[in-house]
Amino acid sequence: MKILFTGASSFTGYWFVRELARAGHDVVAVYRRTADEYEGVRRQRIDLAASLCTQIWECSFGDDKFLELIATQDWGMLCHHAADVTDYKSPDFDVTAAVENNTRNLGKVLDNLQKSACNRVLLTGSVFEYNEGAGDRPLRAFSPYGLSKGLTAEMFAYHCAIRGMHLGKFVIPNPFGPYEEPRFTAYLMRTWFEKKTAGVNTPAYVRDNIHVSLLARAYSDFAQNLGAESGFSKLNPCGYIETQGAFARRFASEMSQRLGIACELDLAHQTEFMEPRVRINTDMPDHQKLDWDETAAWDEVAEYYRR
Repeated sequence: MKILFTGASSFTGYWFVRELARAGHDVVAVYRRTADEYEGVRRQRIDLAASLCTQIWECSFGDDKFLELIATQDWGMLCHHAADVTDYKSPDFDVTAAVENNTRNLGKVLDNLQKSACNRVLLTGSVFEYNEGAGDRPLRAFSPYGLSKGLTAEMFAYHCAIRGMHLGKFVIPNPFGPYEEPRFTAYLMRTWFEKKTAGVNTPAYVRDNIHVSLLARAYSDFAQNLGAESGFSKLNPCGYIETQGAFARRFASEMSQRLGIACELDLAHQTEFMEPRVRINTDMPDHQKLDWDETAAWDEVAEYYRR
């Protein structure tokens, strides 16, 4: 099927495009900027995606170029993975502006899709939204960014329902793997390659860390099985559900045996919990059905950081 995909420059976006293309779909990825404006690991992901999809530059969700693209081609599915993430960790994150950007001209977008006989929409959500996943009650949004993602999902649900479209929501927990931004696991690897002990400041939080390759397989499978009839479907794939301290030890063990380096940890005694102590996804992926090999995934992570 022909898929229009937003957000392909992101960590998970690149992996989702990769798996959709591997499954034989014709993916058209739109990017907000010109190719030259992307740098670092984001540019790496864009270059890797070049052989997997058709890339269209300076085209954002809901703008005139995007609307024209929908109107002039036939589509099997819209995968809206892009989201406004500017200063997403800040308590001053602009929720209103983010929702506006995430849903710009949403009605027109959906109307144009239906004109091309497309009735499938797949939206990416986050376990950090309100009322998502499982964990400490109430299931509040982790942050203003999480609030914006939840409000975006509600907008999509409303507009798809009144048009009789099928909305799928794919909820992401904590992915890790090759080509990610320099966050937790990248920090661990950098510290260990410098022959230092890596500190974990929040080892008591219970989170849901998942190999991005498994997440992408689950995404592609969910997309391919999304119905065209009016309705709503959701998938909350989970990975390693454990404390951050336990995950850090797991990661250290897997990398140490593959890379032959000391992967030492210093787990702090956590006394402050500014975020919910537990937040996880709830749907265990079928590794056999998805043809996913856990050992091979760990090998791929180790080889990426070795390079």
